[in-house]
Amino acid sequence: MHSIYLEEGARTSREPQRRLNPNMIEIVKKEILKWLAADIIYPISDSKWVSPTQVVPKKSGITVIKNKNGDEIQTRLTTSWRVCIDYRKLNLVTRKDHFLLPFTDQILEKLAGKNFFCFLDGYSGYNQIYINPLDQEKTTFTCPFSTFAFKCMPLVCVMLQPHFKDICCLFFLI
Repeated sequence: MHSIYLEEGARTSREPQRRLNPNMIEIVKKEILKWLAADIIYPISDSKWVSPTQVVPKKSGITVIKNKNGDEIQTRLTTSWRVCIDYRKLNLVTRKDHFLLPFTDQILEKLAGKNFFCFLDGYSGYNQIYINPLDQEKTTFTCPFSTFAFKCMPLVCVMLQPHFKDICCLFFLI
């Protein structure tokens, strides 16, 4: 279970919902319904912390196009959209956990002489880390339908990456 620790004297932040066009509202609606069905979020009516929702292009694949000078340049394709929560104000007042990643050569030394390897796809891995119920309110976000809070760690919380790395290191004894 993960806790979100704040800096001394941190002030709460309540931001308004950003305007979204009708296409983006539909994308947010689908994602909210998916999160509710997966029991990742829950409705919350009164919170001292509220962050806005944003929809950004999800890029995948690279293609070559011609620019206005006729030169061929590489560009990324936008294939779908990602719903993001803007936690920048929460991240500013969250106590940072500075962590070190193991060096590549150290990992390779541990793998030397091994016969079997396993590759894992960490899809939605962050959603496997539950938030301390006392801290869930800090993840409150607003969208055109209501306000919700996360039960599991959202991807963009500043404290998540070190915590997720620590869990992976425990599993694999890296």
